[in-house]
Amino acid sequence: MTYFFETYGCQMNKAESAQVKNLLAGRGWTESPSPETADLAVINTCSVRKTAETRVFGRLGWYESLKAVREGRGGAKTAAFPLAAERGTGRPLTVALMGCMAERLGDSLKKDFPVLDYVVGNFQKGDFAAIAARAEGASPAGELPAGEDLDCFTSHTPGEASAYVPVMRGCDNFCAYCIVPYLRGREVSRPPGDILSELDALSADGVREITLLGQNVNSYRWDGLDFPGLAALTAAHLERTDSPIRWVRFLSSHPRDFSPALAEAIAAAPRLCRHIHLPLQHGSDRILRAMNRGYTLGDYMEKVRLIRECLPDASLSTDILVGFPGETEDDVERTIAALGEARFEGAYTYYYNPREGTAAASMPGQIPEALKKERLSRVIEASLAVARREMAKRVGSGALVLVEGPARDSPSEVRARTAQDGRVVFEAPSGLAGTFVKVQLTALTGNTFRGRVIP
Repeated sequence: MTYFFETYGCQMNKAESAQVKNLLAGRGWTESPSPETADLAVINTCSVRKTAETRVFGRLGWYESLKAVREGRGGAKTAAFPLAAERGTGRPLTVALMGCMAERLGDSLKKDFPVLDYVVGNFQKGDFAAIAARAEGASPAGELPAGEDLDCFTSHTPGEASAYVPVMRGCDNFCAYCIVPYLRGREVSRPPGDILSELDALSADGVREITLLGQNVNSYRWDGLDFPGLAALTAAHLERTDSPIRWVRFLSSHPRDFSPALAEAIAAAPRLCRHIHLPLQHGSDRILRAMNRGYTLGDYMEKVRLIRECLPDASLSTDILVGFPGETEDDVERTIAALGEARFEGAYTYYYNPREGTAAASMPGQIPEALKKERLSRVIEASLAVARREMAKRVGSGALVLVEGPARDSPSEVRARTAQDGRVVFEAPSGLAGTFVKVQLTALTGNTFRGRVIP
């Protein structure tokens, strides 16, 4: 039996897709290179922005056409699916949709899109064991039995040097624009013993780098242990066990929860990467208040100063949301100014999409889409200029990098990443993937460094 995954959205979705893959692999399933030849196709979805949902709706229409070919229906578009046509109609295709769209829209998706055999919400992902059994013919039709806890399965894809390690799920912040708390639930942290056991398993698999994940990772709490304590515990455990995991990253942080203790923990542990992703979202205090972010621009800049003092070699990246209801030109200019003041080396920028059920969706002063896009283009231009200026300061320096694989455009080069999350391309054998190499950063092209290997 074979499976195929399409994963949209955040790193947590990627981690959960990997967990389901490992569940299936434990039953003897293998990955198909194409949905046309798979026994099970799984679409892991995102609802943070409307555009993400719209894309999935289009994909469901594509899967309907594929399923018609697989089932040998009259008039099916066999020319559009040559692999499926070649395979023939001997075995059916099961299509499952999981993730935040499944949680938000539920069984209404099956009514609107009959191609779907299963809709699996965020709290039912363990149902995939029963779904697999049914696809194998080992389980009768009817209600699915209670599922397994997916935390029993690692998020690591065998053979890869990097792995995600979920440490908490959910969010209690209820930002006015954000649908995540409604779809992921309240914050629930994972026992530290389970986390350390997973680290041991990943070490045994030869993993070199992990990312601790949570919708609001630095609000982790377990029996008196907070996130700075967990970060320190993780680094100490890896050191004590002589783990091949040399780098530990974490995502995503809320500025309100980023503390001096966390900065000090990173400074004290070389395995904790000097890269902080700290979503600002906006540079106007008035908009931040309307967003219910819980801090002012001044508060945020105090966090930036803390990071610069404790971690002078760290890189800082952020998220910026443009076009929030009531936003003025002055608010946009304040945001552009904040980009330069914080000196971000990267920014994920997007414009506001109303999400049903959130406070911002019914706020007055909704911004026309054309104006949102125009403002976004200005913010992107400013953020790229700041990033280039800050990244250029690293040219000429040496850096340890983790090689990820062959470069996209040159067979004689590899792509790698620094501890500060900078992308690097340099000439080296492709067999170096998954190893650490010392390079000198020789130039900056766009947002990618060029490098050369040094002793």
